[in-house]
Amino acid sequence: MISQTVEYALRTVLCLAKASPEARTSEQLAVAAQVPQPYLLKIMVSLKRAGVVSAQRGRRGGFSLAKSPEALTILEVVNAVDPIQRIRECPLGIVEHGAALCPLHRRIDDTLQLVEKAFRETTLAEVLAERPASPPLCTESQEVALVSLDGLASKPDVKKE
Repeated sequence: MISQTVEYALRTVLCLAKASPEARTSEQLAVAAQVPQPYLLKIMVSLKRAGVVSAQRGRRGGFSLAKSPEALTILEVVNAVDPIQRIRECPLGIVEHGAALCPLHRRIDDTLQLVEKAFRETTLAEVLAERPASPPLCTESQEVALVSLDGLASKPDVKKE
């Protein structure tokens, strides 16, 4: 239903929301969100262009959310990287159908509309506030990795890999 790109983007912005308002480097985000770093950078370009994240260069630089987790919706993230494609006219190109979708395509579009509505009504803060039986991301070992990367960043003689 959602693309791998959307999955990666959502995991990444949830890591940023968890760290908000602090910035995180692409290395830290790649580890925490379990996203390949080269692909993460492409996603971050789209998120920045859409105003979801901001980027800061320099020693204390990195990526951070452009809005608070309470103001940023799942739909904004989805639309930034791979918008939901609603069905506006017959996907088979049958001219007679026009905008009057057949029963199958109407049901598919109705479902897409429900998904869009759920994403529009859900903020990052709400997702992070849930206390599920298993955490959605950023396990304890990944948080340790974030701390370790922070420590490496402050030591110029240690090479990061």
